[in-house]
Amino acid sequence: MNTFFKGKKLLVVGGTSGMGLAVARMVLEAGGSVVLTGNKKDKAEAVQKELSPLGPVAVIAANLMTEEGMETIRHEINASHRDTSLMVNAAGIFMPKGFTEHSFADYDMYFSLNRATFFITQDVVKNMLAAKLEGSIVNVGSIGAQAALGDSPSSAYSMAKAGLHALTRNLAIELASAGIRVNAVSPGIVHTPIY
Repeated sequence: MNTFFKGKKLLVVGGTSGMGLAVARMVLEAGGSVVLTGNKKDKAEAVQKELSPLGPVAVIAANLMTEEGMETIRHEINASHRDTSLMVNAAGIFMPKGFTEHSFADYDMYFSLNRATFFITQDVVKNMLAAKLEGSIVNVGSIGAQAALGDSPSSAYSMAKAGLHALTRNLAIELASAGIRVNAVSPGIVHTPIY
């Protein structure tokens, strides 16, 4: 058995499907424990049941696009998961629309997700710094933050993901001396429920 992540706890924001779920499974198979967030309680509980034979799994069901949902996750992290030293921000929404077709609601949806990512990550980092935990944060960005995709117009999505990449670069510099690595991946089209 692989024990690379033994004694490590991973928080996956957006961990009940797609890339986040795949990462959670890998960490469990390598001896770690995971905390997964998802916006649907029944789905989160089903994933918890599916993964539990592999190791310790906690789930937090809350809608990241609402302030109440974001605060629910932050509260649970600070109450029960202060020992998290690994984090993957994998929550995402993708609704391709032309630039002139986006509404205020579309724009706010993408940036509400960025706001939640920022403040949830902030809480995890504060806890890591207080406990002097070294670790790693990986943000799932997008190739759309680097280049325009002609077949999938996504200006609001790409703008939000570009912000996530900027956050990644800033945190990588700011947190390096504390032993906290911060990186981003920029996937293209991946067959997940989001696409």
